[in-house]
Amino acid sequence: MTVRTTTLPSGLAVVTDANPHLRTAAVGAFVAAGSRNESANEHGLSHLLEHMAFKGTRGRSARDIAEAIEDVGGDLNAETGVERTGYFARVIGTDIGLALDVIGDILTDSVFDPAELEREKNVIVQEIGAVEDTPDDHVFDLLTAAAWPDQPVGRPILGTRERVAAFDRDAIGDYLARCYGASSTVIAAAGAVEHEAVVALAQSHLAGLPAAAATPVAPAQYRGGETRLRRKLEQTHVTIAFEGRKIGAPDHDAAHVFAAAAGGGMSSRLFQEVREKRGLAYSIYAYHWDYADTGLFGFYAGSADRDAAEVVAASLDCLAEATRSLDDREIGRAKAQMKVSILTVLESPGARAQQLARQMQIYGRPLTLDEMIARVDAITTDDVRKTGAAMLRSTPTIAVVGAVAKVPGLAKVVGALRGV
Repeated sequence: MTVRTTTLPSGLAVVTDANPHLRTAAVGAFVAAGSRNESANEHGLSHLLEHMAFKGTRGRSARDIAEAIEDVGGDLNAETGVERTGYFARVIGTDIGLALDVIGDILTDSVFDPAELEREKNVIVQEIGAVEDTPDDHVFDLLTAAAWPDQPVGRPILGTRERVAAFDRDAIGDYLARCYGASSTVIAAAGAVEHEAVVALAQSHLAGLPAAAATPVAPAQYRGGETRLRRKLEQTHVTIAFEGRKIGAPDHDAAHVFAAAAGGGMSSRLFQEVREKRGLAYSIYAYHWDYADTGLFGFYAGSADRDAAEVVAASLDCLAEATRSLDDREIGRAKAQMKVSILTVLESPGARAQQLARQMQIYGRPLTLDEMIARVDAITTDDVRKTGAAMLRSTPTIAVVGAVAKVPGLAKVVGALRGV
C-alpha cells in the first residue's frame, strides 16, 4: 500500500492511497459529525444539511453542481451516519481537482436558499415515508430507539416529519458552525491520485472551513426494552439485539466474528437452521454494529406470521448453542470472510477512501494491511465464544413490525438464554 497522510495547519487531515494501475479516483470530505451530534431540537438536521449541500452555492446552482461532475462522467454523492457524514465523488484521475473544487464549494459556500430548503424538506418527508413503508428497514429504527431511549444515538437519522418541517436557515447555520470544522474533517482519496496534488487542492478548496472541531457528544447508555408496531403485512419482521462492543474494546473484533459465524453467510448456523433446515424465513442474518462508546449485536428475520414464534425460538437456540460449540473450522471460515472483505476494499477506490477516512477519525492514523490481517488472525475460538456469551447475557432489545402478538416478549427471550 502507498498510504500517505498530511495534517494542514488548520487541522484538516489529508490521507491518500495512490494506485498507479487505476485510471479512476475517489475523493471525499468526511466530517466526524452525524446524527448523534444533534440536540433534541435538531433531530434530522445532519441529514437535511447533507441534502442542502447540493442545492446551490454562491458560484454554482444545484444544476451546475450536478453537471460539473457528470459532464466529465463522474458521480457525486453523500451519506449521513450516526457519527460521521461524507461527501464524495468518483472521477477520472485527471479530474480530481474539479471534484475537490465542487466538494469544497458545497462545504464552505452553500447559500441554503429558502425556496430550495422548503422543497428539500418535502423530499425528506417523502424519504421518511419510504422507510416507514419498508418494514425490514423501519424495524431497525424502532430497535435503536428502544436500545438507546431518548438519546441521539438511538434516534432515526432522517428525523421526524415535525422536526424536519420546523428547520430554517439559522438552524442549519448554527449546526454547521458547531460541527463542521477543519480538525474534525478528513479529506481521503484513493486510486489515480498523487498525494502532494491532493494536499494542495484540499488546502486551496477547503480553506473556508473553521478550525474548531465538533463538540463532544453525550455518552451512550444502552438500556434495552421492546417496541412493537402492529401492521397487516405479508410477513412479520423481528429483530432482537443485545449490547455489543464499542470500537476499541478488547473483545470488539471477537464480537464481529461471533456475528459472522452465527449468522453472517449461507453456511452460518442461523441460515442453515432457520432457512435451510426448517424453511421458516427467506431473510435471516446476524449483525454487529459498533460506535465510539457502544455497540449492538443481534439478528433479524422476516417470516410468515404463523412462523414468527418458531423463528425466534430457533434463532435464540442457535445463538446460545454457538456460545458453547462454535469450533475452529467455523471461526476460521468467519475470519476468512473478514479477510476477503478487507482485501476487497483495497480494490475499490470509493470504498478505500471511506475506509481510510474512518480509520483516521477512529485511530488517528490509517491501519496497514498487515495490521488489519493480524488483528483477525489473533482472534481465538475461545475469545469468540466468551464474547458471544457476554453479549447474550445483556438486556435484550426487541423490535417487531407486523403480527406483534406472535413474537415472545422480553421475559421469554431472557428465559430462553438462561444458562448462557
